[in-house]
Amino acid sequence: MFRRFNLGLLGLATLDRTDTVCAFVPASRQSLARGSVGFGASTSTSPVAPPTDEEDNLSSNGVGANLLNPPNGEAMDYGDEPIDDEELISLPRHSSNGRVSNILEKAETVLRGLHRQSVKVQDALEEEQIEREESSEGYEKVDATSGSPANECVFANSYINLGRVETIGFDYDYTLVTYRPELLELIYDMALKRLVNDKQYPVEMLHADMAFDPHFSIRGLAVDRETGWICHLSYTHKVAVAWEGRNKVKRNRLFEEYSGKRALRPDERKSRLKPLNDRFSMAECCLIADVAQFFKDRNIPFCPRNAVNDVLKAIGETHISGDFHRMVAEHPEKYFNESPHLKTVLESLKASGKRLIFVSNSPFWYVDAGMSYVVGPNWRNAWDVVIVSAGKPAFYTENSRPFREVSAKTGRIKFKKITELEPGEVYTEGCLRELTKCLPRWHDDADVSAGELGYDTQSQNLGASSNLASPNVLYIGDSLFADLVDAKREYGWTTAAVTPEVGYEMEAQSKTRFVLSERTINLLLNCLRMVQAELGNGPRSADDIAVMDAVENLVSKWRDEQTDMLKNPFGSVFRARFQPSLFAHSLKRYCDLYMSSVSALRHYSPQHRFYPDDARLLSHEVRGIEGECWDLEDVLRYGAVDE
Repeated sequence: MFRRFNLGLLGLATLDRTDTVCAFVPASRQSLARGSVGFGASTSTSPVAPPTDEEDNLSSNGVGANLLNPPNGEAMDYGDEPIDDEELISLPRHSSNGRVSNILEKAETVLRGLHRQSVKVQDALEEEQIEREESSEGYEKVDATSGSPANECVFANSYINLGRVETIGFDYDYTLVTYRPELLELIYDMALKRLVNDKQYPVEMLHADMAFDPHFSIRGLAVDRETGWICHLSYTHKVAVAWEGRNKVKRNRLFEEYSGKRALRPDERKSRLKPLNDRFSMAECCLIADVAQFFKDRNIPFCPRNAVNDVLKAIGETHISGDFHRMVAEHPEKYFNESPHLKTVLESLKASGKRLIFVSNSPFWYVDAGMSYVVGPNWRNAWDVVIVSAGKPAFYTENSRPFREVSAKTGRIKFKKITELEPGEVYTEGCLRELTKCLPRWHDDADVSAGELGYDTQSQNLGASSNLASPNVLYIGDSLFADLVDAKREYGWTTAAVTPEVGYEMEAQSKTRFVLSERTINLLLNCLRMVQAELGNGPRSADDIAVMDAVENLVSKWRDEQTDMLKNPFGSVFRARFQPSLFAHSLKRYCDLYMSSVSALRHYSPQHRFYPDDARLLSHEVRGIEGECWDLEDVLRYGAVDE
């Protein structure tokens, strides 16, 4: 029933597998990225140098040694120093079952040892950082938004051979270019003024310190139009967390609102929930919450549905008006992040013989300003086709919308028939069917035709000679549903998502405190399994249930700790509490690859092959033939026992 457990999985200095992350990060900074962010996806062969000697030393002795390993297999001495988390690791005892209490006592002993040793790890790491900063060599801190290990990796959900990819399409916003927080602040402020000036909302809102909060919203949320709640959904569409204004909705209200199951029927979801999936929507999320909070603080009655619709309309009009686009184009240095490696990536892909297509929903004058800033004034030279104001996702589903040429000098549209798309020119509108008809020269030199790969181009109305309806086309974008879903479902394209949250979260999850919380949760869950195994399959007494509830409550508190460490009220973009989020589920379902930045591709050959690490989804596949409980006797006695 029990399996002997390698404590390396619990230690603060080791991962449970060798990963590309290990090639970047000292062992003391590694986390359970596999379970928390990457869906078990692999980064394939490490594209960068191995760790330095100094980093290796952290793994083999001193700070990085397996902290719970006693010498010569002797029993571990955990000491009696006070612990900061006393309330969070103090386990209950069973009033009438000594064997259950014995399990709880042993689990608490292991937890105390783990937490005492974590303090030593943190102290040593802080001393190490101070020494590096004071050394003559200098020490540059790793920035979570550029250059951290996770930002240099491409993660794979399925096997992808880049060598077979002939055409690569790119989105623009938050893909080729990324923005500073000032952009969302600008959108928020403009939409707030529209609410006041156009919708007659209280003028006091403009003087109520309402401002975009980058630490409140995340991607992948949804707003309930009926309640105005901002919801984080699990992959089963259950509401894991909800906020009304800036107040968290209590669990009993969630059950009351969503029929005791925290979920809505499919027809209700469609009418009530508005997805907030892309990074632009973070401004919407924040403004909806702040408007609701403004009314609640002043006891002003309001209709949540009307308020939500007004905010969504104000945000939409801000985008359509082009007002913020003009400000960004005039001051690119204020709103765009620099991207020093983007040009290298595009040149490498182009030199390998791949065709590059630029497809953006933004107007030409706007993308020209951004691309000129991050790449240079001759940025169009790298592209075989440049399409602006494409109107995705309709670009994929329309059948007869023609292309128009845009004057690169004046920006005016030329109303003439387009029979062939030429490099160096700029085109607007159009659709995928027209794209394939206007690129006849591409049909003849395809190494593998769509038909050979099993794609019926006739039924997709793309023309029998088209090779754009196949996995030989890779499209890279940031918005799952505007950029990638239809490309994958309708045409079988290989898809890659730009998800900078991977980098942010893996950086946070590599901190000692987060690793400690993850190990603590694992031990508590293991303790619950062992207790249930001891109690057997009979009816549970009141004392049995009280013990189980108490330990489950500790697990919940540690998950709250993890949410706090991610510095937003919803927690991980990829986890809705402890289950995969709906965003994560969609990312795995519709995206073959994902990465923090397009710049990460510079570490990989244009013929690189990506291998997913583990596509198992069901519990029995993950557990295999092993029992479901760890043997705490092994942990206590030996610290770590190799399988």
